[in-house]
Amino acid sequence: MTMGALDRSMPVAVIGAGTMGAGIAQVAAAAGHPVYLMDMLPGAVTQAIDGIAARLSRSVEKGRISAAARDALLGNLKPASTIAELADAGLVIEAVVEELGAKQALFAELEAVLDDGAILATNTSSLSVTAIASTCRLPARVVGMHFFNPAPVMALVEIVSGLASSPAVADVVQATAKAWGKAPAACRSTPGFIVNRVARPFYGEALRLVEEGIANPATVDALLTGGAGFRMGPFALMDLIGIDVNLAANEGVWAGMGYDPRYAPTALQREMVAAGHLGRKTGRGYFDYTEGAASEVPDFVAAAPTPGRVVLRGIGGSMPRLAERLAAADIEVSRQDGSSALIVDGFCLRVSDGRSASIRWVHEDERADVLFDHVPDWATASAIAVSGAAQADQRAPLAAAGLFQALGMDVAVVGDGAGLVVLRTMAMIANEAVSAVETGVCRPGDVDLAMRKGTNWPRGPLAWGDALDSRQLLTVMENLFNNFGSDRYRPQALLRRTAAAGATLS
Repeated sequence: MTMGALDRSMPVAVIGAGTMGAGIAQVAAAAGHPVYLMDMLPGAVTQAIDGIAARLSRSVEKGRISAAARDALLGNLKPASTIAELADAGLVIEAVVEELGAKQALFAELEAVLDDGAILATNTSSLSVTAIASTCRLPARVVGMHFFNPAPVMALVEIVSGLASSPAVADVVQATAKAWGKAPAACRSTPGFIVNRVARPFYGEALRLVEEGIANPATVDALLTGGAGFRMGPFALMDLIGIDVNLAANEGVWAGMGYDPRYAPTALQREMVAAGHLGRKTGRGYFDYTEGAASEVPDFVAAAPTPGRVVLRGIGGSMPRLAERLAAADIEVSRQDGSSALIVDGFCLRVSDGRSASIRWVHEDERADVLFDHVPDWATASAIAVSGAAQADQRAPLAAAGLFQALGMDVAVVGDGAGLVVLRTMAMIANEAVSAVETGVCRPGDVDLAMRKGTNWPRGPLAWGDALDSRQLLTVMENLFNNFGSDRYRPQALLRRTAAAGATLS
C-alpha cells in the first residue's frame, strides 16, 4: 500500500450510481475497500451492480481476471439507501448531477453524519471545488477527485484542490488514487482543471484551420493522426463526444477565464449546434454517419513524380532524422553545408517556423518555394502537409509531394496558413501547458502526465515543446502572434524566460 493512502479496511462511499459512479465504485472495490454505493433513483444501485457483475464475468470468460477476483470485488460492494448508512466511511466520492446547489446540499447532509476526519471528494468535471466546499462546515476536507470515463479503464485521476482544501487531505487522496492503480495528477481548482483546459487548442486550432480555408476536417484529422501520432483527430473526437458537449465545455472555460480569446469558441461550432448536427448521436456532425453516406476522405495529392535530384542542406533541427528516413527509402541524396533546407529538383523546401510561405518569401534573402509541416517523429509519421508561396513556381508543391510520397507518406497541399497544421496545433498546446504551469495550476510533470493518461496523447505537451526546443517554440508563437494580431496567440512570459535561459520546459 502506498504511504499515506487510506487503509484498505476503510469504507469508501460513492454517491451516484450512473456510469461514472458505478465505475468509481468498481475501482475502489477492486482495491479491496468495502464500498457503499448509493443513488436516490430507485433501482439504480441494483442496476449498476448487475452491470459491474456482467462486465466482470465477461472478463473472467476472456481470462483477464479470475473468478475469485470477480467474486471478491462484488463482495466488497454494499448497496445503501440512506445517508445514515454511510456514517463510517472514511472517503465519500460524489458523482451526482453537475449542479452546484445539488452538490452543496449533498455535502451538508453528509457532514451531519460523517466523522470530522472523513474526506469529501467531488467527481465534478466543470464546477469549482472552492465553490462546492464554500458552504461546508469543514471545507478543508473537500477535494476534487476527477475520474475519466470509463473509470475502471482510464488511468488518470485529477486531484483538485480548492482554496480551502487541506494539502494533507489532497496528499491522502492522491496516495489513495495511486494505491488504486491510478495515475493521479495534482492541480488547483481553475476552469477546466488540467485536461479540459490544455486540450482546448487541439479543438480550437482545428476549427480555425477549417474556418480559414486551410484544410477540410478530414484532412486536418488525417494530418494530426498520421503526422503527429494522435489516436483520433479533433473532428472525429468532437463528433464522438458530441459537438454540443464540446461547445459547452469550451464556453465554460472561456467564461471562467474571463473571456480570454485563447479559449473563445468559433462560429463553426455554434452553427453546427444551431443546425442540430451534434455528431454521432444525431447521425451528422463534421462527418456524415447516416446509412449509405459516403466516407469523407482526406484531400491528399494523387501520385506525383518521384524527384530526380535531392539535396539535403544543413544539419540543424530535425534534419538528421529526416536524412535517416531518406536513406531508409533508398533515395539518393547529396549533402551541402548551409541553412537547413531540402532542394528538390531545384525547388527550395523548408520546415515551417510559424509564418506563411508567402510572408517568408518577402522577408528572407533565400526564398523557400514550399514549406513543410513539423514532424515530431520522422521514423513513424505517415502524413504531412505542405504549402507553396504565392510568389513561387506553382509546380513546387507537386515536387515536394513527390519527395514525401517517395518516403511512404500521404501528402496534403494545404492553404498557405501560418504554422500549417501540426506545428500550429502543437505549439498552441505546448504554450497552453506552459500557461497552466506559470499560473500555478499544476507542476510540469503533472500537466504532461494528465495529457498522456487522460487523453492518450503520444507525448506530454511540455515534452513536445522540449523536443522542438523552447527557443524555437517561442519563435513559432511570436510568428503566430504577429500573423494573427490576436492575444489568442500570445507567448507566455514563462516561455520567454525559459527560452532566454536556454532551459527545458519540462
